Amino acid sequence: MGSADEERDGQHERKLDESDASVVDERQAKRAVAAAAIGNTMEWFDFGVYSYIAVVISQVFFPPTSSTAQLLSTFATFAVAFLVRPLGGFFFGPLGDRIGRRTVLAITMVTMATGTLAIGLIPGYATIGIWAPVLLLVARLVQGFSTGGEYGGAATFVAEYSPDRRRGFMASWLEFGTLTGYSMGAALVTVLTVALSPADLTSWGWRIPFLVAGPLGIVGLYLRFRLEEPPAYQKVSGDEQPQRAATFRSLGTIFGQHWRPMLKCIGLVLVFNVTSYMLTAYMPTYLSVVLGFQHTSSLLLVLLTMVLVMGLIVALGRFSDRIGRLPIAGLGSAALIVLAFPAFLLMSLGSVPAVLGGLLVLGLMLICFSSTMPATLPALFPTEVRYGAVSVGFNISVALFGGTTPLIAEALVAATGMPSVPAAVLVVAGVVGLVAVYFTREPAGRSLPGSGPTATTRREARERVEEENEEE
Repeated sequence: MGSADEERDGQHERKLDESDASVVDERQAKRAVAAAAIGNTMEWFDFGVYSYIAVVISQVFFPPTSSTAQLLSTFATFAVAFLVRPLGGFFFGPLGDRIGRRTVLAITMVTMATGTLAIGLIPGYATIGIWAPVLLLVARLVQGFSTGGEYGGAATFVAEYSPDRRRGFMASWLEFGTLTGYSMGAALVTVLTVALSPADLTSWGWRIPFLVAGPLGIVGLYLRFRLEEPPAYQKVSGDEQPQRAATFRSLGTIFGQHWRPMLKCIGLVLVFNVTSYMLTAYMPTYLSVVLGFQHTSSLLLVLLTMVLVMGLIVALGRFSDRIGRLPIAGLGSAALIVLAFPAFLLMSLGSVPAVLGGLLVLGLMLICFSSTMPATLPALFPTEVRYGAVSVGFNISVALFGGTTPLIAEALVAATGMPSVPAAVLVVAGVVGLVAVYFTREPAGRSLPGSGPTATTRREARERVEEENEEE
């Protein structure tokens, strides 16, 4: 079949009955959300640390040529790690469809924690010379490879455990974990920046946040091994033709038979992640290097923005179960086109209220995607290829557009000398987002493609079966 919509139509060639529905235990579903979210929390803890301590990392790992060259090298290392994310998606995604979501998510958790921990142990350029940036790059590549199988699997895991009527709310906790991890990492770096002298921070203090990854990885591994596979996956993995199923999950099938939803996935992820990395990965450096803000003040302003908008993610996720995911994502895309330049011009005024106002505009646009994408992306693909397809599509888009956002933004500022020029990147992302939203079918309140209705009680399951039969 050529798309997820066709797959959905195929599953409803006959009337559904109650046996087609899955009833999930609500407590088990909540544990699934927590287990999936902690991987995102750990991933973004690392990103928060890396973004906030980028200036220090540039001094520790790269030769002292110029501050601009050091920063560009640091962001290039940040971006290069994203180039291997599709390889991680190609490897872990189909594997998660074949051997199970839980097992692969446990592997990605351990690998990701190992890569982050390793960064905290690498000697600096002054000690081992060129090997310092080389080893940093290797550790970032390990992180990127493991992360390639993380988000797609976590989103799939939560979506398959969530009841149809509450999928937006439950899946939005995944992105709440994202900003929680980012804020934890950012807060830790901020505390270290205030508490330590610049010499101590550069000498040894910067290592502390990366060394925290070990304990976080152990906690995540414990939570994930306590769970069972989602009911939707259990049904598919018990089908009578495993060899055909394995072939069906191949990358050739994903690109050959599901290229339309794949394009939609890439477009939706593009607008989501360009906005996300502009705010979370680039703004701390932008405020201090481009606008000349004191470094600690820059860190605190971005952190405050994250804390202020965090709670709205779950609220919007719940709201998306009522009005749909696409109106919210479409509003965010339109806002990027209209408000990106005003937000940067506001920040360029240089006062604390103006900068905070501009950051809050970016934060409010970001949560339009953070609250809806975790439930929208898995609904583009059928169960048999969901983990693989979401992982591949997500990571291709992140590698090409999301992870390169800080590098492109910094290069544009360096080339033009215009502090507001990064807004152009957001405008382009908003246009792509509107196109992707236009061509996507609204998933709110519907069962996932290739799966029957999912509910938390038998009564709700019967109601969902009746609703889906009436739609035919």
